Amino acid sequence: MGTETVQVGLGERSYPIVIGSGVLDTVGAALAEARIGRRWAIITDDVVGPLYGGRLVDLLGAAGIDCELITFAHGESSKHLVTIGTLASELAERGFDRGDAVLALGGGVVGDMAGFLASIYLRGIPFVQVPTSLLAQVDSSVGGKTGVDLDQGKNLVGTFYQPRAVFIDTDVLRTLPEAEFRGGMGEVIKYGASIDADFFAFLERERPAIQRLEPAAIVPMIRRCCELKASVVERDEREGGLRRILNFGHTIGHAVEAASGYHLIHGLAVAIGTPSVAELALRGGVAGAEVVAVITNMLEAYGLPTTIPPELDRSQIRRYLQADKKSIGGRVFFVLPEAIGRVVITDRIDPADLEAVLAAP
Repeated sequence: MGTETVQVGLGERSYPIVIGSGVLDTVGAALAEARIGRRWAIITDDVVGPLYGGRLVDLLGAAGIDCELITFAHGESSKHLVTIGTLASELAERGFDRGDAVLALGGGVVGDMAGFLASIYLRGIPFVQVPTSLLAQVDSSVGGKTGVDLDQGKNLVGTFYQPRAVFIDTDVLRTLPEAEFRGGMGEVIKYGASIDADFFAFLERERPAIQRLEPAAIVPMIRRCCELKASVVERDEREGGLRRILNFGHTIGHAVEAASGYHLIHGLAVAIGTPSVAELALRGGVAGAEVVAVITNMLEAYGLPTTIPPELDRSQIRRYLQADKKSIGGRVFFVLPEAIGRVVITDRIDPADLEAVLAAP
C-alpha cells in the first residue's frame, strides 16, 4: 500500500502531510531533498526515544544529515516552561543556530513541546512533525498549535507555528499502548460527530478493521481526519471563529483532564467531554436525545469512557472551565452538536444545565 499526501494550504507556509506504512524510512531522504535545515535536533521522550530514536538518527545519517537526539521525561507532567528552558539550553549548548531545525518524534506532548521550542528558539527555527501516537497523527501534529501547561490550566502558554512537513507512519501504531490508541479514537470520533456525518458512519462500519489496525481502514481514517483538520485550519489558522469547532468535547474534556492531575490521558478526557456537551445540547434544546445516544454509543463501542469519574472534585473542574484558554471576558464557549456532523458554538449555557451535567452520580 503506497503513501498518501494531504496538503495544508497556507500560501508560503503550506506543507505536506505524508501518510502510510513505512513512511518513517523515507524521512531522511525527504529532509535531505527539502533542505530545511543543516543540522537537526530530534526531540523525543524517554518512551519513544528507545523505540524509534536510534533508527531515525541512522536514517538521517544515511541521507547525509547531521543530527542529535535530545530526550526528556515522558508525560504531561513534563509539559511546562521549565522543560522548555532545559531543552532550549541544550540546543544552545550544542551550538544549534538559525540554519538548523527541530524534528518532533513522539506523541502530542512531544509535538506541542518541540513545536513551541522551535517557535521561540532564536526567535524561530524550522521544525517537522513525526507523530507516533494516533492522537498526534490525526490531530495535534497538524495545524500549528504549540504550547505548554501552567498550574492554572492546559495549553495556556503557546504559539501558532506551522511545521514544514508532517510524516505519519501507520506502522508505529503497533507499538502504541492500547489505552493510547483508544484515546486517539476519542479525537477521531470528534471529527465525525462535529464535522462529517459520512465519516462518522465510516467509523461505525469499519470499527472491527480499525480496531485490528488494518491498513485498509487505518490509512483512510487518518487521511480523512487530516483533510478535515486542514480544511478548517486553512480557513481559520488562529482560531478566530471556525477553528473553534475542533474543540468539540475539549472544553469540559480539558477541565476533567486537569482536575485528574493529568492522570487521565487527553484523548480519554475528550471522550468524556463529548457526551457531556451533547447532554448540554439536549438540555438546551439544541439537539434531540437520539444525538446524545448515537454519540455515546459510538464512544462506548470503541471502549471509551463517557462519564466524568465520580472521584474528581467538581469545584476543580468548574475552576478549570473558567480558566479555559478559549474563554473571552469570563465567557466560556462550548461546541454543541445540533446533529451528527453539525455543531454550533455558544457561550449561552444555562448554569443549572452545566451543574446538572457536571454533577457526580
